[in-house]
Amino acid sequence: MKRPDFHNTDEAIRRSMRSNRGRDTTPELAIRRVVHAKGLRVSVRPVPSIRRTGDLVFPAIKLAVFVDGCFWHSCPDHVSVPETNNEWWSEKLVRTVERDRETDSILESEGWVVLRIWEHEDAHQAAARVEREARRLQTARVGTS
Repeated sequence: MKRPDFHNTDEAIRRSMRSNRGRDTTPELAIRRVVHAKGLRVSVRPVPSIRRTGDLVFPAIKLAVFVDGCFWHSCPDHVSVPETNNEWWSEKLVRTVERDRETDSILESEGWVVLRIWEHEDAHQAAARVEREARRLQTARVGTS
């Protein structure tokens, strides 16, 4: 039996991963457009000392929103692991989810509220969640000032 050429597989994976956008994905932009239309504006890095970037970040009210891709972040409804190089992909996806949980924990310990939205969610419904939480946090902030 001939062994598979993993070098070519690894190179194909590298090419594929390089072509995947890390930010400004279609679902992220759709939600951002709706949130902007509602008068909410965004920033980028919630805690400057860590290299984690939120998709929508509201520093004044400490709200960080992440729009997670179903494949990359292992959506419970749509999770799948490629059959080729299965062990490598499984480990990679587990590390991504672990990093997400670590990010949530770090931000929450700094007083941030973290919202996670799946890419398959309706942009208008997701934006409504963001708006509700932003308005709640704005009201709470005004009430404590």
